[in-house]
Amino acid sequence: KITEAYFKIPSTTDYNGVYKGRAIDFEAKETANKTSFSLSNIHPHQIKHMKMVKEHGGISFLLIRFSALNETYFLSIDKLLEFTNNQERKSLPYDWIKSNGFLIPYHYLIPVNYLTVLDSII
Repeated sequence: KITEAYFKIPSTTDYNGVYKGRAIDFEAKETANKTSFSLSNIHPHQIKHMKMVKEHGGISFLLIRFSALNETYFLSIDKLLEFTNNQERKSLPYDWIKSNGFLIPYHYLIPVNYLTVLDSII
């Protein structure tokens, strides 16, 4: 009987694939906090992986869900790195995400249609 299991090595991100001939890679996160998203929710190896995807011509980003606000944002790895390289904060303020990310429109059939945002930035 297995009661717990762990990976021996850190994994990469939640999703990687190809969209319109481009590599895409993203990590999806959720928070109940209404004012910020804690950077402790993103592991350093995940940021490193997303940065390498970007450096090799891929598109890498975070999907951040604010469950209490019923909002999901698309945040590029470039914006995340810009923030972490210039700030000492341990969290991304909601207002900063709102200004630097893209609100993903909600639709009943496709609740997290990040492809609409991806299409607009490709």
